[in-house]
Amino acid sequence: MPKMKTKKSAAKRFKKTGSGKVKFNKSGNRHLSTRKSPNRKRRLRKANTVSKAMEKRTKTMIQ
Repeated sequence: MPKMKTKKSAAKRFKKTGSGKVKFNKSGNRHLSTRKSPNRKRRLRKANTVSKAMEKRTKTMIQ
């Protein structure tokens, strides 16, 4: 059986950490930020981790 191909769209969005978790940046932080509160913009800057339910599926996509 041949190797699975990497899903390039997922590989650009997700990164695997040293401990094996998968992290990603939150959406909604590119533009139209004048109407967003400073608290919301600060929360959007932080990276987030993928939930346990989606972690296995995401790892197979990015390999």
